[in-house]
Amino acid sequence: MSKTISAGRTPNIEIKSVSGDLSLVGWEGDDILLKADEDELTVDQDGDKVNISCGDDLSVRVPKGASVFITSIEGDASIRGVLGKIELKNVSGDLSMRDVNSVAIDTVHADFSLRGAKGSLSIRKADSDVSVRDVDGSVSIDSVSDDLALRDVRGSVTANVGEDVVLYLNPQPGTAYAVNAGDDILLVMPPKANATLTLSADEIDVDWDGVENEEDATSRVLTLGDGSATIALSAGGDIRISNRSDAGDSAEDFGNFAGMGMDWSGFGERISRRVEQATERAQRKIEAASRKVEQKTRDAEKRGRGKAVIEIGRWNWNLSSKGVPVSSKKPQASDEERLAILKMLQEKKITAEQAEKLLSALEGGS
Repeated sequence: MSKTISAGRTPNIEIKSVSGDLSLVGWEGDDILLKADEDELTVDQDGDKVNISCGDDLSVRVPKGASVFITSIEGDASIRGVLGKIELKNVSGDLSMRDVNSVAIDTVHADFSLRGAKGSLSIRKADSDVSVRDVDGSVSIDSVSDDLALRDVRGSVTANVGEDVVLYLNPQPGTAYAVNAGDDILLVMPPKANATLTLSADEIDVDWDGVENEEDATSRVLTLGDGSATIALSAGGDIRISNRSDAGDSAEDFGNFAGMGMDWSGFGERISRRVEQATERAQRKIEAASRKVEQKTRDAEKRGRGKAVIEIGRWNWNLSSKGVPVSSKKPQASDEERLAILKMLQEKKITAEQAEKLLSALEGGS
């Protein structure tokens, strides 16, 4: 179902809850366009204020100047082209943002990526990896559980990270950067960077012309150029400073994360954790989809439609008179099959909805 709302060029939109995935796009039009299941969508309007809730997936187009407040998203979220203020309280799945202005996030439970922000970014808590690139304002991150990759931030930076950090910075005069990491930090800057660096780590490696390494040093203060920017780095593992743009690719201890050089130590454990997270999110969607199918089956019976059949590829179900989907085939699901489906979802070869249906089919349609 599609719904159109007129609320001006700079509406204030509150999305209270989305039980599925959210797609939010800013566009040049004056109207708000909503696409969702009619039975799952609730909309209230008072002038330029619009409140939205959806019990399933929701797709929204809003005027570029809209300001958006989001309370809860149970699935994944994609937001792009919205230039008003954006505030999010809780996102259970992955969050991807592109070409926005100022963003404030309380909690994102899976991966977060942002590319292109005219304003500042603040995050209270991120439970997985964070990738941030091309931000005009400041970046403040209270807690990242896994890795942080950050590039081309023109304002100040503060971040506390549980695992590894890679920073590509062009330090600005008078700007402060402070990063704490549980494991390693790689900092790459232009050869003519001007900064005063205060470093603390198990091992410090400075790959910079004119600067000698100090063997066994665990803390150092370095002045590069006129030292007009201040950079404080503290790592539970190693710190490496370099002025080579390919440092992340060529460094022995660093691999390639989001195209920006990231330590792959513990990669297998992180993949397993992400598979578990993806499985949990898929299971929640499967349960929601099952409830929806049951409700629609009951509705169909009330309307006298009788027996219905659902087919997906080689899978098919007969809907019993009790309104519960019953698989006509009882395949034995394997871990390899489940992981293959999750991999296809991760590589975007199938949609989340298709993955839910396939996973449900593997379990006999339950």
